Amino acid sequence: MTDATASNRRLSPRAKSALGLFARYATIIGLLAMIAAFAVLSPRAFPTLSNFTNVLNQASLTMIIAAGLTLAVVVGELDLSVGFAASLHGILVTGLIVSNGLPIPLAILIVLCAGALIGLVNGLIVTKIKVNSVIATLGVGTILTGLAFAYSAGVPIVSGVPEAFLQLSLGRWLFGIPNNIVIMALVVGGLWVLVERSALGQEIQAVGGNPAAARLAGIDVDRIKILGFVISGVCAALTGILLASRLGSGTASAADSYLLTAFAAVFLGSATLRDGEFHILGTLIGALIIAFGFNGLNIFGAPTFSQYVLQGAILILAVGLSSLGRSIAES
Repeated sequence: MTDATASNRRLSPRAKSALGLFARYATIIGLLAMIAAFAVLSPRAFPTLSNFTNVLNQASLTMIIAAGLTLAVVVGELDLSVGFAASLHGILVTGLIVSNGLPIPLAILIVLCAGALIGLVNGLIVTKIKVNSVIATLGVGTILTGLAFAYSAGVPIVSGVPEAFLQLSLGRWLFGIPNNIVIMALVVGGLWVLVERSALGQEIQAVGGNPAAARLAGIDVDRIKILGFVISGVCAALTGILLASRLGSGTASAADSYLLTAFAAVFLGSATLRDGEFHILGTLIGALIIAFGFNGLNIFGAPTFSQYVLQGAILILAVGLSSLGRSIAES
């Protein structure tokens, strides 16, 4: 029994209930309070449709990579390679289009398949070789960084990127909504249906909840864990593609920072609506909290270092709330 669980057992039922409500809804209350505070402090710049659209657009890539990461975490593993993988995929897709002259759809398909392959490698290392997922994916991520620099020779691919590829991320093909928001909605909606409304999703949650019991129930635990890593890899690839389209270039380390942001969103999500459980809807809310926080800092002209301070503080708070919710559920 953990110290937190033992402490919870000494609390009264009313106190446990209050703590449970706080753990479940603190992130949502915090998001609404932050939006209200920014709206009051900057009534002309912050609470506008264009600004909210901009926030969603900026959060879309974080949400895509975090949604994929959520699948890996739901099955009980961690994927520390996602940011490095996204950087590699961004420079790979631009290289295939600019240097190799491949059609844009074919280049995107190849990179998505490469993302699935990286996820498969991560899954096989973890499930078959039995390497801890933190070590395995950190090692794979470091290899991917080396491959990105080797492929680009350390020089960003900035010239010759076709306009059609730029419009993939910058365009508004559906009712004037930024493409990234539409793609994000499709990815998040699809993964939510997969996890919450399908038989496969029940197996995914069973493996994450109790692998031993899932194995006794006839579930192929290794297959499910590998699937989680593959989905994480594909989402990282899609993020890298969209980021390269947004920047108009391929850079070997462009998406590295998405690793910390994705983890912060996932752990914030686990403290939202459920007692320490990782889920897609929670990750969406976590990503919005980070996006609105960054947006507010930018509007008020806060220095760049404050974003890193905020992100680190959010991650610590997220893990703390997640642990609190899990200990309450166990008690």
